[in-house]
Amino acid sequence: ADIPGTYPTALNAYNKVTFSTAVSTTRLRAVLQSGAGSVGLLEMKAFIADPPGGGSGWSPPANLVTPLNEVWQHVESTYPNLYGFRNYGWDQVMANGGSINYCVRWDTTATVTAAQRDQIHATLARQFKKWMDLMAGHNGWPYASVPVKVVGWAVRDRAQLQWSDNSVDIYVNNIRENAPQCSEPCGRFFNQSGNYPNCPGGASHHYDMSLWLTAGFGGGAGGDWGQRIGSEYYMSNLNTDNVHILLHEMGHSFGLDDFYDWTPTGVCCFLMKAGSASSITDFDAWMFRDWWRHLKSRYGL
Repeated sequence: ADIPGTYPTALNAYNKVTFSTAVSTTRLRAVLQSGAGSVGLLEMKAFIADPPGGGSGWSPPANLVTPLNEVWQHVESTYPNLYGFRNYGWDQVMANGGSINYCVRWDTTATVTAAQRDQIHATLARQFKKWMDLMAGHNGWPYASVPVKVVGWAVRDRAQLQWSDNSVDIYVNNIRENAPQCSEPCGRFFNQSGNYPNCPGGASHHYDMSLWLTAGFGGGAGGDWGQRIGSEYYMSNLNTDNVHILLHEMGHSFGLDDFYDWTPTGVCCFLMKAGSASSITDFDAWMFRDWWRHLKSRYGL
């Protein structure tokens, strides 16, 4: 703050604190000290200053500039259709006007209660939010939040799904890749024009990605089609803060690469370098934002 360690404490009023030097952060914490009396906090506001660089929002920490440039050069040299491809997670969110639809591929013989179904949705939404929160207020990103909706479930046997309500569409014994598949006419992977003329129920029932939960599956896979991880792993982490394999695979859905055979200069441990971090790091966050920086013009932003 302007006077380190000194903060105003007027009652029933906002007490303004400013920073004498620029601070870049993804979160704020208020630590209250009661002293001899009680203490309370009714509301806190954070005002974001215009970012440097003419308001572009692209202001990574100085120590990350070189590795970020190396990553993007690697992306451009590795993927020749980088700018022509139109089904990244970015494209899906923008096509929906700020939301994302999922269908669950239940690739296991286990049963699912309605409560578990809702927990699976909540966990998915919580992990997806961790990536989307990195973009809120950043570099022209137009959405404060990106709701996640699960619109369908695919299963081999309807009896595995122990609910009778119609809150999600149910697809039974439609097998693709030896696993239950949600309706292809409703999937964006199969209809990248964004039109769903043959989707039962219409475009509102379409899904952008699949959450593919496979019994006995180790590790994970991810792409524009969604994410695949072990069903046992997922179900045992319903209340885990960072479901790191799922977070990693979500990164792939937005274009982030793996780092099996090289490491950018000056960084060692981050989520997209599998096994080296269990949550989204600052470097992951800026790699993510770098994709938006290079693709935002396709949306007229």
